[in-house]
Amino acid sequence: MRALGANVARWNETGVAGYVALGSTGERVHLGERERAGVVEAAREAVPAGMAFVVGVGEHGTRATVREAARAARAGADALLVIAPHFYRGAMGGEVLRAHFEAVADASPVPVVLYHIPQNTGVALAPEVIARLGEHENVVGLKDSSGDMVSLMETLRLVGPARADFVVTTGHAGVLHPALAAGAGGAILAAACVVPRLCVEIFEAAGAGEHGRARELQRRLAPVARAVTVGYGIGGLKAALDLRGYRGGPVRAPLRPPDERARREIAELLKAVDSRQ
Repeated sequence: MRALGANVARWNETGVAGYVALGSTGERVHLGERERAGVVEAAREAVPAGMAFVVGVGEHGTRATVREAARAARAGADALLVIAPHFYRGAMGGEVLRAHFEAVADASPVPVVLYHIPQNTGVALAPEVIARLGEHENVVGLKDSSGDMVSLMETLRLVGPARADFVVTTGHAGVLHPALAAGAGGAILAAACVVPRLCVEIFEAAGAGEHGRARELQRRLAPVARAVTVGYGIGGLKAALDLRGYRGGPVRAPLRPPDERARREIAELLKAVDSRQ
């Protein structure tokens, strides 16, 4: 856990606004309950006051998710990133998902952010369901990692008029600038672990209306983001962290680390990003 604290201490100096512990990239699904508690404790200690600290939760049952949410809140989470239940995905229709998230939000001592990552769960949160959930006072935002800009824009259209304080973020670095240009309020990105300042610069440029600069920065980000997410997955991201002087470490089986050829490719991509700064 010392390595995690050291990583956070470095990220604190990059301009990021906060952190998510136990998200998909954090391999939450591969950790036991005590390990998860250790991650939250170590991260909470390293995250300064004034920076957001969000903890990922979500079991396959509503009751278990409510219990996990309570533990995360007691451990110091400012908000919870709640993933959809997905083992019985065929039964996860809109009304079922709405009832599940509302029950979690009703019980949670801290605000809830919906987590939409259908490529992992096989369960899609329709824009209409998100908009309905956005009416709940304790549901304060969405992390949309789908990369589906059509769905994201429809979500923004439906949620915006009813809930100005509902924050839609993208979790897909490949569409960071398009999402911000469409009205997303921010991003929660695995790629930002490796190139945090570049991601912050895209956010700042888009916010300042400098979309030409933001598009150029997005083109710089794209190959790195592709390699450390869909290309080589979490193993690729952890290898990139090691190459950057952070502590990435190994992935847990059945995930695999990248081979030497992949590590060389990642190193070259990172070098290319640095040479253009």
